[in-house]
Amino acid sequence: MATQLKPRIECSDAEWEARLDLAACYRIFDHLGWSESIYNHISVKVPGEDGAFLINPFGLMYDEVTASNLVKIDIDGNVLAGNYPVNKAGFTQHAYFHRHIESAHAICHTHTTEGMAVSSHKGGLLPISFYACNFQGQIGYHDFEGVTVREEEGERLLANLSGKRILMLRNHGPVVLGRTIAEMFVTAWSLQRACEIQIATLSQGEPITVPQEVIDVHQRDLGQVALPGGPGKADFEAWKRKIDRIDRSWRD
Repeated sequence: MATQLKPRIECSDAEWEARLDLAACYRIFDHLGWSESIYNHISVKVPGEDGAFLINPFGLMYDEVTASNLVKIDIDGNVLAGNYPVNKAGFTQHAYFHRHIESAHAICHTHTTEGMAVSSHKGGLLPISFYACNFQGQIGYHDFEGVTVREEEGERLLANLSGKRILMLRNHGPVVLGRTIAEMFVTAWSLQRACEIQIATLSQGEPITVPQEVIDVHQRDLGQVALPGGPGKADFEAWKRKIDRIDRSWRD
């Protein structure tokens, strides 16, 4: 089904397209059980507008988010366009990554049970499954410092990310960065599967650990299964179709 491009609010076609994708992403997260009441965020840069971002309205559930009620904010979380407040405290960590990492086009932070559990495990994400092997050596870890509302923590968040696209906030949960919404989504989806499998595997006792030489081959060969459109594009479009079959109100 073709994406509706006609804006329902005053904005560029590029912004409306970004709004549609971000609203769909919120609905997909909710459908997958990744929402956390009215909390957590997915943010995305507004195409063609430096320092402008889209984020969920504070106070709405993920299944209430639509393309037109997303709020446009600046890098400091001040509202540029929209009729809802924004949880500026929750945007603090997103803002630091958006500000300092040019490729951080889309960012999500979740509090899934499995993601928080793995972030609270001493060994972090262990190399014990297909999905976990995708991420070995590609995750940064940041020790818990309390609620991430202080800008000065941003320097340590960035240092611990160390050029990677996933930062596991210990005792808290993952932050996933992507060059596109689709890339961010498929990374978050694969990471969530890895965390779910780790929790299930450890409940059985001693896991089988994949050796590093096999991990290296696995990561080398992952590129051979890529689909057209860039990382995660086919996945994200498939999930958008599924959400459309359930409820198309995200397009409003």
